[in-house]
Amino acid sequence: MISFETAFQKVMAFATDYGTELVPLKNASGRVLAEIIAADRDFPPFDRSTKDGIAIKFTSHTISNRVYSIAGLAQAGSPQQELLDTGSCIEVMTGAMVPKGADTVIMYEHLSKSEDGRSFTLEQEVKKGQNIHYQGSDTGEGESLLPTGTVLGPAEIGVLASVGKSMVLVKKLPRIAVISTGNELVDVDQTPRPYQIRKSNVHSLQALLGKEHVVADEFHFQDSLEKLKQELQSVLDNYDVVLLSGGVSKGKFDFLPEAFEALGVTKAFHKVLQRPGKPFWFGRHNTSNTVLFSFPGNPVSTYANYHIYFIPWLNKTLGVHAPGFDVFLDEALANTTDLTLFIGVSTNLENGKLIAQRISTTGSGDLLALAKYDGFVKIYPGQKIEKNALVPFVPTKPLGE
Repeated sequence: MISFETAFQKVMAFATDYGTELVPLKNASGRVLAEIIAADRDFPPFDRSTKDGIAIKFTSHTISNRVYSIAGLAQAGSPQQELLDTGSCIEVMTGAMVPKGADTVIMYEHLSKSEDGRSFTLEQEVKKGQNIHYQGSDTGEGESLLPTGTVLGPAEIGVLASVGKSMVLVKKLPRIAVISTGNELVDVDQTPRPYQIRKSNVHSLQALLGKEHVVADEFHFQDSLEKLKQELQSVLDNYDVVLLSGGVSKGKFDFLPEAFEALGVTKAFHKVLQRPGKPFWFGRHNTSNTVLFSFPGNPVSTYANYHIYFIPWLNKTLGVHAPGFDVFLDEALANTTDLTLFIGVSTNLENGKLIAQRISTTGSGDLLALAKYDGFVKIYPGQKIEKNALVPFVPTKPLGE
């Protein structure tokens, strides 16, 4: 049995680049950018008005000249106009090009309009250049806007649209199969017999993968060595990654390790000095290079190992930098075992500090406790934690969700 640190390093060593693909902009949300996005022109591309009002030449503004006759109207989306008479003004709308010859914009709120509607009178003092968003002040043409490895959210999608990226180069997602094993499992819409339970782990895994924009295929295999070998072979031939739940402990019907060996899957490790999730099996197929994460069947063990191992592996595979962080534990704890403990907690923001509170649980089969978790705190073997000490945190939900 190996330590958690060794197991984690082995998993990360199997991170794989699955290449890139072009996707339409409308389908790029949540994907990982695989190209550098540069500005195709200055941003903004012209001097634009940030207010509805009038554009003037500042040198025309004197104590004696506070009245400006209206020489024209500039709206957003229209060609640039020119202010020829410095004693007059051109009305400008927000987003419009500042007229040639003008260098200052005065909002309507600081003006009064004549009864005949032909002029404005300035009611307040102005500063030269006010209310203008200058060309190139955000970024210049050719400058980098988004680096590779960026996870594309709504703001990034807006940036891509602004530079005309109707098709976006993103990291290709691995093809993933999610497999449950065990004769005791029945479908969700079935009524279990007294000795049966409904499938839950595969549905949790599919939902978790959906948050990563991965659509996984689901399979269920019975506890028969020959059937396992036959059905697993097809999966290994057609998927990049397999996530399994159950069938890797010491039970007489836990046939997966034997089936893996028979099918040419090289074991990286089996069993880790950690709780929950100790019976975790990990390896890779010799021919197809399919990576296998075979989690213990208990719900908390599967859920914990998915976040502890698979998510960091996927981030490295896709080139995403996701730095870890710590939380303050609201109680003292002592780990007197030789295991790395992952303890489910909820979190609250108090006085600028993220405080973790342990969630009581009946063990690794306590499915209901998972709904209360915001993540797991990590306690190393033999470690003593004082109250309000910082401890490593593995999030299972976005903060504030």
